[in-house]
Amino acid sequence: MHQTTNAAFAILRRTTLMAAISLAIAGCATTPKPVNLADSVASNPSLSTFNTLAVQTGLSETLKSGGPFTVFAPTNDAFKAVPAATMADLSKHPEKLKEVLNYHVTSGKLMAANIKNGDVKTLNGANAALSKAGDFVTVENAAVVVADLGATNGVVHTIDTVMMPSRK
Repeated sequence: MHQTTNAAFAILRRTTLMAAISLAIAGCATTPKPVNLADSVASNPSLSTFNTLAVQTGLSETLKSGGPFTVFAPTNDAFKAVPAATMADLSKHPEKLKEVLNYHVTSGKLMAANIKNGDVKTLNGANAALSKAGDFVTVENAAVVVADLGATNGVVHTIDTVMMPSRK
């Protein structure tokens, strides 16, 4: 009987150990690793156009290492709404494209709950108007669709419109 009890305890110990290891492995597999803003944008399928343009203009390098920043990233549908002639002009003039993309980024980490009505300075040097009513947040004429996508060096808010800075 004593041998049977020891064998049962050994089996129970092994089973418990295997269950603990399985849970630890499963926990590791489902816990996302913190990423920077560039990687956060790149991993979001609805921001693939913004990501491609950010890579082309070098903005993604800024979003990898700098910060903290708040990125108001237009969705793919927002880019589809931009007139073809405007997109063609931006593709021919990389400096204009960079100016437009930098208009979507501001220094500091602005979580939606902390946004106040007023202007913020963007990376291209222009001011952008922020507005909040309840949980509804806008930047210029764009509405925040998904707020507070976290990153190690800031936050991303997806927006429904590509914002065009005023010409100087």
